[in-house]
Order: sequence, then C-alpha cells, then structure tokens
Amino acid sequence: MNHPAILAPAGGLAQLQAAVRCGCDAVYLGAKGFNARRNAENFDETTLPEAAAYCHGRGVELYVTVNTMVMDCELDALEETAALIVQAGVDAVILQDMAALRLFRERYPSIRLHASTQTAVHNVDGALWLQEQGFDCIVLARELSLREMEKICRAVDIRTEAFVHGAHCMSVSGACCLSAMLGGRSGNRGLCAQPCRLDWRGGGRSHALSLKDMSLIGHIREMADAGVDYLKIEGRMKRPEYVAAAVTACRNAREGKPYDEQTLRAVFSRSGFTDGYLTGRRTPELFGYRRKEDVTGAEAVLGELAGLYRAETPRVPVQLRFFMHAGAPARLEATDGVRTASAVGGIPETARTRATDAAAAERNLTKTGGTPFLIQSFEAELDDGLMLPSAALNALRREALDGLLTQRSAGKPHTASDFVFSPMPRHAGPAEPAFWARFRTAEQIAGAERLERLERLILPAEAVDAAVIGRFGERLIAELPAVLFPEDEDAFDARLSALRDAGLRAVLTDNIYGIRLGRRLGLTVHGGFGLNIANSQALDYYAGQGLASVTASFELSMERLRALCGTLPRGAMAYGYLPLMRLRVCPLRTARGCSCAGAPALTDRLGVRFPMECAGKRYQTLLNSVPLHIAERDTRGLDYLLLYFTGETPEECARVIGEFTLRQKSTGPRTGGLYYRELL
Repeated sequence: MNHPAILAPAGGLAQLQAAVRCGCDAVYLGAKGFNARRNAENFDETTLPEAAAYCHGRGVELYVTVNTMVMDCELDALEETAALIVQAGVDAVILQDMAALRLFRERYPSIRLHASTQTAVHNVDGALWLQEQGFDCIVLARELSLREMEKICRAVDIRTEAFVHGAHCMSVSGACCLSAMLGGRSGNRGLCAQPCRLDWRGGGRSHALSLKDMSLIGHIREMADAGVDYLKIEGRMKRPEYVAAAVTACRNAREGKPYDEQTLRAVFSRSGFTDGYLTGRRTPELFGYRRKEDVTGAEAVLGELAGLYRAETPRVPVQLRFFMHAGAPARLEATDGVRTASAVGGIPETARTRATDAAAAERNLTKTGGTPFLIQSFEAELDDGLMLPSAALNALRREALDGLLTQRSAGKPHTASDFVFSPMPRHAGPAEPAFWARFRTAEQIAGAERLERLERLILPAEAVDAAVIGRFGERLIAELPAVLFPEDEDAFDARLSALRDAGLRAVLTDNIYGIRLGRRLGLTVHGGFGLNIANSQALDYYAGQGLASVTASFELSMERLRALCGTLPRGAMAYGYLPLMRLRVCPLRTARGCSCAGAPALTDRLGVRFPMECAGKRYQTLLNSVPLHIAERDTRGLDYLLLYFTGETPEECARVIGEFTLRQKSTGPRTGGLYYRELL
C-alpha cells in the first residue's frame, strides 16, 4: 500500500508546533501576502525562517502558499515575498496565478511547485496540463469521488494530494466570486467572508449553501490505494487543538489504528461530518451548518488535546558513538546518517568503586526525552576501569544532540537565476470594442446574428449541433463546461470531437483543462473569466499556451483591466447575471430528487432572489441577483465586451444588444459589478 504523507495546516507558530509534535510529515502555511487565508496569523520575515528551522530540524517539510490572484501593481511585492520564501529554504510553494508560477519556476528552479486547490483540478486534462507546466504536485478537487481520484492519479507522473479533513467550500475552489460581489472581500484574493454560511433558503431547507465539514479519515487506506500521495488537512484558521486532533487521527488511521471521531467532532464540526463527495452520495446529507451545540462541545476536549503536543515527539532516527579512553577527553558523536555532531567532555578518571561500562554509558546517553530524537543504535569504545560522572555524560548528550539539531535546522536558501519579468508592450486595442455574446440556448439568439457588431456567438457545447455550426460558421464558439468531472470526461471528449468533425473551429474554457483538451483536438481556444487572469504576466503566459483571446477576471477594476499589457486580445464581461459559484451538489435537491424545473433560485437572508443555472444535472451555477450592465461606460482599450445571457428571453437578449450598440444606460435594476470599486 502507498504510504501517503500527512500535510497539516498552520495559521501561526502554535499550530505549527502542534502539527509537528503530533506527527505530521509536512506543514503548509502562508506568508503575510498572497495567500488564501490572509486573516490567519501567518508568517513574516522573522517567523518564516523560524518555522522552516523548526520543521527541518524535526524531519518535516514546509510548504508556503502563494495562491491568490495577483494584480500588476503587486508584482514587485510578489518578488519580495518570493525572495523571503526561498531565503527561508522552504521545500515547496503552493501556487495559483501563472505570474507566480513563471517567477518561481524560472528564477528559483530548485524549489518544488505545488498547484493550489484554487487551480480547480477536477479531471485528467487539467491534471496533465499542470504537469506539463512543471508542477511537481497537484491537489485534487474536494468534489471528486474515490474512483475519480484514482483515474487522475493513474494518469499523471507527479504527486497528488487530496483533502482528508476539514471545511467544504460550497463552490468548486477558484470558481467562487460570492464574497467579492456581495461585500468586496474576494476569496480569490484571500479574504473570503463566507457569506455562504449565512441562512440561504432553497429546496425547502435553511442554510442551503453550507456544507458539513468533510472527514475522510476512515477512507485513508482506500485513498492510499487509489494513489493519493498527500493527505491534506484543511484549517489554517483553526486553533492548535484542532490541528493536533486531526493530525493524530490521520496518523492513527494511516497505521490501521482506531481514531477518536467524537473528539474530532467536538473540537470543530458543522452538524457532524460527511464523506458524500468521496463516496459519490451527493445528497442533502452533505448540508450542515455550525450550531450552538457544535460550538459548546469544544470546551470539554481542549485540555486533553493540548496534551497531545505539550512535549516533543521523538521522530528523528539517530545513531550514537561514544569514545572514552584513558588520558583523552571523552567524546560523543551523533549522526542522522547525513550530518554528524560531536561533543567533547572531560578526561575520564580511574574508577575508585564502579567503572562506567558500556551499559552505564548507554543508559545515560540514550535518554532523549524532551528532544525530537529517537535512538536507533548505540556503540561504545571505552577502556576498562574508567569513570565519567552521570552529569558529564548528560552534558555530552545535550551538546551533541543540540549540535545535530542546529545542523538540521540550518536554512538552505534556494539559489536564484537571472530571470526577470519581461516588460510588456502597452496594449493597442481598437477605437471601440467589438461585441461578443454568450447565449444559453440557440433559441435566444433570434435575429441577433443580423447585428454586424456581434462579432462572436458563444453557446454551451451541449447546445451546439451540426445545424448550429452551419448557421453561424466561423462566428461560433462552443463554451466548454465550467467543470467537467472524470465520470463525464470521455463522453464529452467524443462529443467535442464529433462537433469538430462537423465544422466547429473554436472553444471557450473557464478552466485550465480546456486548454489541453482544445489543443489536443486541434481547436482554437479562447480563455474565459474563470481562468482568473488579473495581471499582464499571466495574460502573456496564456498567450504562450496558444490562447486566441482572454476574458479577464471580473474582479478587476476597469482601470486595472484596461491597463493590462501585452498583445493577446482581451475582453471583459459587460452584461449578465454573473456566475458567483459552481456547485456539484445541488442546493435545491430534495430527498425526492431534483427540483430545478422552471426558474430555480435561492434567496438570501434578506429575501433577495439569486437565479440558478443547471448544466444537465452535472453541476449548477449560482448567478448574481441583478445583471451587470455597463453599456454607457468608457471601455476603450478592450478588444471586446462579452454579453453573458443566461435565462433571458429572445426579446430581452435583443433589447440588451440594442442598448450596448447605442451605448444606452439601462433603466432597470443593474450593477456595475466590481469594475468601479476596489476589492479589499
């Protein structure tokens, strides 16, 4: 059986110590900037090297998250953060943004690159694309079943990690803009305010966007057999006792020993735990929220859990060699097989009563309690009839082991190459942007093709057939599913191949898998807003991947969006009920089955209605309550504006297209989105 490593979260030094002392194999944490948990304590130029030293001294690897979207104005700060990280000698960085990937991969080639959960790897093509970009490890989406995890693990030649315990986001990671749109606190920027945990209503239930915490600890051996290399615990915002409980449970389960689920539930849960995604049971049982009894249950177990990490855990194998000869100072060597530390003591005396023999020396010198060392072997070379006091032996042991720990803890900075970010040419867009339109159904188009300025028509691939291809020809782009899970991957591949053979020439993708899929089938690939492109370096990176155009993230301000440099054509969402979440479990599903007929929607605690869009029961999209509409705004510098139609009638679609053609301000409910306000 594969022996997966336990990867523990640390929001601060106390959590780090708890994780290491309870037996984790690696720790992941964030620096002060560019990490998806910016509200955690996190680590700075002083505490990050301390964390690296603490971990490495005890044989534990350290990974640092650099997994938020990066703005152009932050590239200098990104370089400073990267320098801090590599100077500390950490083992790997966890990345999302392609600018960060380019920086670490090219400037610091010796550091390992792990793909963040924000990259939303949920199928084989996505995993292989990340492998091709030079990542050493990918994290599998939390929404995958065990069989789907296995399929991806078997397809790649790099390591994989999967979450095994902790919070479930309602949305697929990297595809959630709910917090940004409702409160200006972006989850893609590390400041999610968790509005999904509030009392949303739908499907006859309360808290319809809140899932129970996952706990897959009982499935660890199955996950290991499936090929998962890292068992990742969620919880960089959690207390040390939570980390201690989760690491201890994972370690016991990995070794085939029983673990205490009740204590885990008491320290933190939301209506208990679920394994619904892993087992493929995507039912209402997945939903839960933090109740009063969940909160009060923690007090009874905190003291017991604190005891788990009160003392060092002996985990580093060490060999000792002791030398004691007449007329020479006693000497002790301690080695971990790579490094050796020596301690020299006093000259032994002639024994007057009891001599210090090998057994007596071993009793004193192998007392490693309170240290991270585990004595693997002991050898002694000594002359008969000599004596060294116990205090002197103890001092030798302390000095040798302290010296070995110091050597192990010493930082090993990564060396830098000469790479620098290339200056990007200012983008020369047209005098006025063209119009592209995305429709949910072909019936919505109803005459829109007669508008000369409607340069491109986008339809979901499921709505495209030979007749549609014949009708719209080169103007048509097929929209790939925003999420495509392995159970549907082969069938969709065949369908897209058939559409290509029928004359389809271009696709649009909101996820990295579509880049590889489209190129593999010989199709032109356009990048969607779901790629979360927010800076010129990432834009240029995707240009190098062959994308024909990119719709930038709608979390950018219009000023920043228009200032993006480089030659790749770019556009912006200009109209539409913006997608706020992509969901694999339907919040409207009841015990009787799907209830998405008609005009499905959720309501928030204020009674505001948020429409839902269902993609053939494979996934759902939560849409914003009012449409984005910026027809009258200055959008010069962009190549195109994307009108994103979802549930509108053909007449409504035609009206909106007319308003944009005439640059006419909408008189109905609307929002300017995030284009004219700054995210936190």
